[in-house]
Amino acid sequence: MKPKTPRRSARELALQSLYAWQLAGGEAGELLAQAKEAQEYGHADSALLETLVRGVISRAADLQALIAPCLDRSFASLSPVERAVLYIGAFELSAEAATPVKVVLNEAVEIGKSFGGTDGYKFVNGVLERLAATLRPAELARARRRLAPATCPPNSS
Repeated sequence: MKPKTPRRSARELALQSLYAWQLAGGEAGELLAQAKEAQEYGHADSALLETLVRGVISRAADLQALIAPCLDRSFASLSPVERAVLYIGAFELSAEAATPVKVVLNEAVEIGKSFGGTDGYKFVNGVLERLAATLRPAELARARRRLAPATCPPNSS
């Protein structure tokens, strides 16, 4: 198993902070202070963690409005883990243009597998792909072309 990158650790801590925020409320500063107590914090990209937590909390209503049209159910009916992963992914797609679409989608899937329900990561991936098609259509198309399997030449026999 590959060791976690500092950015993956930051996203996981952000997910945990946003999970707590959804259940108990609180301000970004206090959630970040709690995250600093986590064993994983020393390995995490603290700047990314802060950007994600502060960014999601300050833009939660806007992010929810971006996500909602991509859902097949109400935002409120999602689990707190699914909502947190979608918040992080939507924030990165909309506000962190330097993070490639492929990375946003992959990170969401991996974190969803680690923290979410059995197939929740598939749902999250589908929602974020629809959102990426709206927010970054050209980049998503390029990423899909790179991921498409090569086709074999027709058989000439």
